[in-house]
Amino acid sequence: MSYRDLEIWQEARTLTVDVHRLTIEKLPKFEMYEEGSQDQQVPRRG
Repeated sequence: MSYRDLEIWQEARTLTVDVHRLTIEKLPKFEMYEEGSQDQQVPRRG
């Protein structure tokens, strides 16, 4: 049995895809670029 067989994983995957789709369809283009630049500014822990 794989983690992909778990119902919670499948629901989380569906939610992730839905949020991504809504982001692309609904946010103005400049908002999408702002979100990306903010993500790149987050310090990474190693």
